[in-house]
Amino acid sequence: MVTPVILCGGSGTRLWPLSRKSLPKQFVPLIENKSLLEHTLIRLKGFVNDSQSNTNESPSSSLICVAAEEHRFFVQSAMQNVSVNGTIILEPEAKNTAPAMALAALVAKSDELLLFCPADHHIADIEQFHRMVSLGVESAQSGSIVTFGVTPSFPSTAYGYIETGKATGASQEGPKSVKRFIEKPDAERAEALILGGNVLWNAGIFLIKASTLLKALKDHAPDILDVCEKSMNHAQRDGDFVRPEKGSFAICRSQSIDYAVMEKDSSVVVVPFNGQWSDVGSWNAVANLAPPDAHGNRIVGPGYTHESTNTFIHASARPVVALGVDNLLIIDTPDALLVAHSEHAEQVKEVVALLTREGVEQAVQHRRVARPWGWYDSVDNGARFQVKRIGVKPGASLSLQKHHHRAEHWIVVKGTGRITCGEKVFLLTENQSTYIPIGEVHRLENPGTIELEIIEVQSGSYLGEDDIVRLEDNYGRTA
Repeated sequence: MVTPVILCGGSGTRLWPLSRKSLPKQFVPLIENKSLLEHTLIRLKGFVNDSQSNTNESPSSSLICVAAEEHRFFVQSAMQNVSVNGTIILEPEAKNTAPAMALAALVAKSDELLLFCPADHHIADIEQFHRMVSLGVESAQSGSIVTFGVTPSFPSTAYGYIETGKATGASQEGPKSVKRFIEKPDAERAEALILGGNVLWNAGIFLIKASTLLKALKDHAPDILDVCEKSMNHAQRDGDFVRPEKGSFAICRSQSIDYAVMEKDSSVVVVPFNGQWSDVGSWNAVANLAPPDAHGNRIVGPGYTHESTNTFIHASARPVVALGVDNLLIIDTPDALLVAHSEHAEQVKEVVALLTREGVEQAVQHRRVARPWGWYDSVDNGARFQVKRIGVKPGASLSLQKHHHRAEHWIVVKGTGRITCGEKVFLLTENQSTYIPIGEVHRLENPGTIELEIIEVQSGSYLGEDDIVRLEDNYGRTA
């Protein structure tokens, strides 16, 4: 039995402005209107189904996700969208992959085979991926740490490399010994590595028995394991969510599993993967997922090119036109636009760091904000007013709340809303409206089977999101 563990951390700054701290790339609908996390869950669904059919355990033990507290509802929503159940471990703060994997191993049974996968990779051939994993099962069961390496297709400087040795079994397709891990090289060294042969891109995917991982951490990073054990000993459980104790976890050092264990342990073997794989780590990588036209242009959304070549356009809503340009990346969102030469795709994260230092809100926050009950989009604002579009999922509701500094006008434009305003509870349908005075207790609910959408006009002396006093909330929020 293989238990998938999806590592949902990472900020995805190289895919700004679509990916931002508030909504990293793994949660963005990027391919076929599904997020990379949803594609990862679909890819791992076969392991989940197998584990459920072979045991009497509850579905919640068949898959584990490790994510940030602030992204918990994104993970939960993605799992619901693809009909997968599981445990969601909420890291109090990001500490890299070694602590994240330790937390998962401490939740699992000691003899469970854990398949650690990043949430933001794209692997189109699911059958070939499952075959790759199956080739590593025997070694993992016998106590080896199995990693997976992608056969390189070009001398990339964006990936680390694994130099392989001899096959550890009879099959040349199966595990090979690992001679060394190689840091991301410069262009000249990457070319030399490819020409030398016997190297694979480090995919960051691991198959390892829970007890084997915990022993390896005890041998090579005992301080990380100690902190994680203390934090999990006082963890709180809330349905599918597991919250390690914050105080203990805060002192954990941040380190990748590669540095903490893989480069030090003698039991590591690698299984080659010959299929199509991408970590979707830059806009060039995203562009390569779209089919090119006769001039090498690739377009997602309402983009248009004329007298242009080798240009990628990602247009969210409005028409975007590229005229007489070459080798450009054009990424348009409702509140930010990126235009970059394709050779500078790796430097987008530097731009995000600059915008963050300058206090530019769009560096970290989208105009459209996801919420566990749905979403809101800040359409317009001024000195004493703000206009939002609000969408509420069927059966969902906002918290019972009040505001000290603003009044609100609600106009229903789609669906049916159940409104609580003070002592009154009533329904509103399309083209009907209501008024919520300052200080009045209120709630918006969607009792219907289709999405409820309203236009909200706020007015008052202060319109910040922190002017919300929650009296009751279905999602456990207090702020």
